Amino acid sequence: MLFNSIEFLIFFPIVTLLFYLLPHKFRWLLLLAASCFFYMWFIPKYILILLITIVIDYLAGILIFKWKDSPSKKKTCLIVSVISTCSVLFIFKYLNFCSANLVALAQHFGWAHPQQVLNIALPIGLSFHTFQSLSYVIEVYRGHQKAERHFGYYALYVMFYPQLVTGPIERPQNLLTQLHREKKLQYDNIANGLRLILFGLFLKMVVADNLGVYVDQIYADPHAFSSTDILLGMVFYSFQIYGDFFGYSSIALGCALAMGFTLIDNFKTPYLSDSIQEFWRRWHISLSTWFRDYLYIPLGGNRVSIPRWALNTLIVFTVCGIWHGANWTFMIWGFAYGVLLCLERPFRSLHIFDKISNKSGKNILKGLNILKTFIIVTLLWSIFRAPSFDSLHQLYSALYHNFTLPMQLQVSTIVWVALVFFILLDILIRQSRFDQWCSQKTGLVRWSIYALMIFAIIVFSSVQQYPFIYFQF
Repeated sequence: MLFNSIEFLIFFPIVTLLFYLLPHKFRWLLLLAASCFFYMWFIPKYILILLITIVIDYLAGILIFKWKDSPSKKKTCLIVSVISTCSVLFIFKYLNFCSANLVALAQHFGWAHPQQVLNIALPIGLSFHTFQSLSYVIEVYRGHQKAERHFGYYALYVMFYPQLVTGPIERPQNLLTQLHREKKLQYDNIANGLRLILFGLFLKMVVADNLGVYVDQIYADPHAFSSTDILLGMVFYSFQIYGDFFGYSSIALGCALAMGFTLIDNFKTPYLSDSIQEFWRRWHISLSTWFRDYLYIPLGGNRVSIPRWALNTLIVFTVCGIWHGANWTFMIWGFAYGVLLCLERPFRSLHIFDKISNKSGKNILKGLNILKTFIIVTLLWSIFRAPSFDSLHQLYSALYHNFTLPMQLQVSTIVWVALVFFILLDILIRQSRFDQWCSQKTGLVRWSIYALMIFAIIVFSSVQQYPFIYFQF
């Protein structure tokens, strides 16, 4: 079920109302049933895939906790759980990709190798709930989380509908613990939850979807547009994917908050970052911290020699790229970020900011670094957006050759206004969050913002309804 659909507009208030009407002991059952219904709205049979990972890691958690005094048994159980869960992800997401590459390699060397293709669609959100399930098993193994004996509560932890499909990826210490606590009806939770939902719908339906129309034109046939058009399209994609994913995350946080649950903030003004390192601290926070805690630190993190640290960084970001999709473009996108972070470290050690005593000079340098980071991120988003290297080559070929062509991309005034409004809001809430920022304003200001966003959603939403970009991951 899409957040930006009429069905969800009916689903959300009914589930939230029933949640508060039911006694606490029955609420988990309501939320689990609602989450199953929400997920099955897409492809019903794929809930069985989700059930497999849930059962595997539920049993693994119990066995790991049971054998906590037997390191070898506990470790074996963890390994079996991780391999089993990741195997499900591999079969649905990477098997065809690996098969295709083996065929290409065999053809290159003249070997016979029939291609085996599974005619299956990728279950929506498989990477997200796989990582959430894995975090539970790892935390139980580390002794940071008790094994959940109640199968219903564990299933709900993995399937909690607000963040089931596109995150944020929650840790058991946060979400699973909250599911057990009784929630009281509070006005602030309802108000702030609705504010976040409204904000998210605005970002998705007015900003991201309208920008997507122009981005699709550019990537469909880049040679038909001037270099200026292409550059504008690349910038538009930066804000499209940000508005799309930030919008989803805001709606998810809002739906959960309306019922009293607090989820991790997934974005903190990432385009105001003055370095690549800071960008990844602010972008898709639940994923970047997942890789930090479960891959980067176990590899040694930064407590190793510089060459080993560089290798750790490259491994983490290459895997991050692969996580996003079974395509070489994603792998190169992630690897490129790893290289940039390795190159950035020596410059950070120079402490240039500390050597500038003038406040204006520091602000100017910070502004230039923010601009530099945004340009780099935008260029890398083009690799992320391109469906293939051939498509990426066409984009950059047209960008290089079409400087003499006149600008043809006619961007409507509404799109510019929505984009500027989004950027200004992003700057204003950089130290807070939209719901918290709104709550501090006067009633007149708050309701003016609500009215403006509701009007824009009704009148200026894109005619073409795009699925959320991160659904494919």
